[in-house]
Amino acid sequence: MLSGLSLPQVAALLLAGVLLDLLLGEPRRWHPLVGFGKLAATIERRLNHGSAPFVRGLLAWSLAVLPIAALAWLAAQHAGLWLHAVLLYACIGLRSLREHAMPIVDALRAGDLATARTRTSWIVSRDTHEAQEADLAKAGAESLLENGNDAVFGTLLWFLVAGGAGAVLFRLANTLDAMWGYRNERFNLFGRTAARIDDALNFVPARLTALSYVLLAGPARARAWQCWRTQAGAWSSPNAGPVMASGAGALGVSLGGAAVYDGRLEQRPPLGTGPAATAADVVRAWNLVLHTTLLWLALACVPALVLLMWGRHA
Repeated sequence: MLSGLSLPQVAALLLAGVLLDLLLGEPRRWHPLVGFGKLAATIERRLNHGSAPFVRGLLAWSLAVLPIAALAWLAAQHAGLWLHAVLLYACIGLRSLREHAMPIVDALRAGDLATARTRTSWIVSRDTHEAQEADLAKAGAESLLENGNDAVFGTLLWFLVAGGAGAVLFRLANTLDAMWGYRNERFNLFGRTAARIDDALNFVPARLTALSYVLLAGPARARAWQCWRTQAGAWSSPNAGPVMASGAGALGVSLGGAAVYDGRLEQRPPLGTGPAATAADVVRAWNLVLHTTLLWLALACVPALVLLMWGRHA
């Protein structure tokens, strides 16, 4: 937890960062993660060629992430507690998940497949130009469930561990995994450092997210738990598997399966159980992410309030 701070202080900073995100959303201009993406792309172009691609990838990751994380840590030491909340706001993406997913829902409900395909392509890497309603709803639900961990819960956990600098480190590492962590000719060795570090940083958050999805599944808890235990291991990502399997089980829908990437049809392992996803299930996936956020905030804030009340009466 943040060194030298009381639980009420940490809870207040956590709540402030989340509220800033919900009130302000992503910056429309000068978004820090967009700027970081451009920096990372420049570093990759300069270093991803020649011999020793793994070593070059390790160097590239270090040059992209470590100076910014160190600067965030130093700034937070001198600027005051408020900067921790601002850094968390800059890293978390709760409101943006809704702002990207709900236009897909609106387009699907209006029967506007062309718009739904375009908007879905903005948040997933699969091909959507021939996707049907069920494919688009499935993609939207999967993106919300997985990015609930990547953009929200992993960031919150690393904030609790190391403050604003922890949130920055996690989000930058996660962004590089999304950019470089592919098993293809270009990134297989160069991006391996990014993929492995993201796996390590995400190991605990992903499982806490999966557990949260199970706890919030209501009558479907047993199903969500069963999907996690039986399906997650077949998924290619060791952290996305538990998150998406438990989330699909909690929603009672079938995710995974066929998807088109770079013009090729891939048969991914099944996730969840039940009917194919619909636009309504994308909304339910968003609600699951939102309720999980509220659960995590409650777990931080309620004990903090108890401590404050105890201190007043002591």
